[in-house]
Amino acid sequence: MRISAIIPVYNRPEQVTLAIDSVLAQTRPADELIVVDDGSSDATAAAVAGYGDRVRLIQQAHAGVSAARNKGIAEARFEWLAFLDSDDQWKPNKLQRQFDRLQAEPEWSLCYTDEEWRKNGRWMNQSKHHQKYSGWIFTHCLALCLISPSSVLVHRRVFDTVGMFDTDLPACEDYDLWLRVCLHYPVLFIPERLIIKQAGGWPQLSTQHSLDRFRILALIKLLQQELLSADQQQQTRTALASKCRIYSIGCRKHGRNEEALWAEQMAQAFCESQ
Repeated sequence: MRISAIIPVYNRPEQVTLAIDSVLAQTRPADELIVVDDGSSDATAAAVAGYGDRVRLIQQAHAGVSAARNKGIAEARFEWLAFLDSDDQWKPNKLQRQFDRLQAEPEWSLCYTDEEWRKNGRWMNQSKHHQKYSGWIFTHCLALCLISPSSVLVHRRVFDTVGMFDTDLPACEDYDLWLRVCLHYPVLFIPERLIIKQAGGWPQLSTQHSLDRFRILALIKLLQQELLSADQQQQTRTALASKCRIYSIGCRKHGRNEEALWAEQMAQAFCESQ
């Protein structure tokens, strides 16, 4: 069982060095570490290059986080893939704990872990809303993105089955992917906080986009493209109706009436008429 670790990065020289350091400090090392520089215009590439042959640096024109992760997947030499966002970090035993569980339980194709949240260096509590699960968890994933990309260790066969990260989604691309994955595969959850998710003063996708809009698009795509059971269709429509309603209310509150109308039309087209 050999592991390729993949870090996508764009204009984060300080954060990505901490991420790289956390991969290199693993008690069970990754068999290769790939950093995909997504067209950075600052010192990011130079910071990564400073690690020499301990890191394989791949550079591409700026195309977004999905394209960067997909490039890493395509270039990876090994069958097991681990992702780390450039502003997150792994705890030293992260890969070891996942490796041990997957060696003991080889029937799983994806393993993820719990996470520790920090904002400006301070620890943040998680609510029951973020409870995570093992097994067939598609229904649990409809409300929110339960699986952090930084926590995942996944076999390449999963991408062969469900496809790659959607490059048309500038945000919520992970929500979209894990919904597709969890339709086809049960997943193994390790209830240990083995990654550190960071928030701070640097730009983040979650603060640059209206996330509910892209969750709505992901659910519509699911209804259009996936073969859902009758129960899964109803669950997906219910989740879509809820997100459209919440998004519409928020848009009207802030004077974004065209966006509100779009959400209402999506709910009518994909929920009310079914």
